[in-house]
Amino acid sequence: MRVLDKPLVVSGELAWLGGDRLERRVDTPMRETSTIADGEVTQEREGKKPRSFSLNRAPQLKVLLDSFVALLAGDPSRLGESFEIALGRDADRWQLTLTPRDPRIAKQIASIHVYGSGNVPRCMRMDESDGDTSIDLLGELATAMPAEPTREGLIAQCGGAM
Repeated sequence: MRVLDKPLVVSGELAWLGGDRLERRVDTPMRETSTIADGEVTQEREGKKPRSFSLNRAPQLKVLLDSFVALLAGDPSRLGESFEIALGRDADRWQLTLTPRDPRIAKQIASIHVYGSGNVPRCMRMDESDGDTSIDLLGELATAMPAEPTREGLIAQCGGAM
């Protein structure tokens, strides 16, 4: 369900804290920290009380957590438990496409694409089953945000379709 007519740009940091722990800190346009650890998701937004819920209530987050941990740990067998994996290469560029195996997850997440060059991931794109897309620019690419980003422009900046 598309509700925005232009991309919502947030800036911050995504950090792997080791094991099955991730933290996403958003600095703009609002300040927010989300942490996944020990089977719980905790969200803290400036000016509001923190809220927590079990990761079991959000199976798509569990799959995303597993995929991040597997990618960062270099564990293709763990990644393959949750996703069909396809790797495309074009010279020094590559694209890893992950398609959820679980039909319940596939109802929400159509695919995840990780684009990179050499051994460095440049961005991650998650296509939701309802047509929405989330694009995360990583590292140096994150500092090259266009003034008027568009979905197509951001996908092209990531490495586009190969």
